[in-house]
Amino acid sequence: MVKRFTLPKMGRLCQNRSFQTVYRSGKSYANKYLVLYVLPNRSVNRRIGFAAGKRLGPAVVRNRLKRLLREAYRHQQEMIITGVDLVIVARQPLLKVGKDQIVKAFIELCAKAKILVEK
Repeated sequence: MVKRFTLPKMGRLCQNRSFQTVYRSGKSYANKYLVLYVLPNRSVNRRIGFAAGKRLGPAVVRNRLKRLLREAYRHQQEMIITGVDLVIVARQPLLKVGKDQIVKAFIELCAKAKILVEK
């Protein structure tokens, strides 16, 4: 049986209010490429939001970065514990790297935040 790596609507942060809550109350972890905000929630769901500021470039570039971040998360989501809200913010050096480096940076931040599932 093939696993489907989907990102359902209930697994996403969609409203500005949700993002602001995670920014204000969550703990942040950063590396050269990304900033990860983590906030425990009261549900069994894991929700995530992606952000790319206007300093990164025009909308085409920002949307591409968010697509790459979404893809990196989508394939690694089973490694992350449930019951957390996450926001991933792209940084300027992310423009010059490929998908493999993005995945590596994301996993590194998850390990730093201690949100990876114990094996």
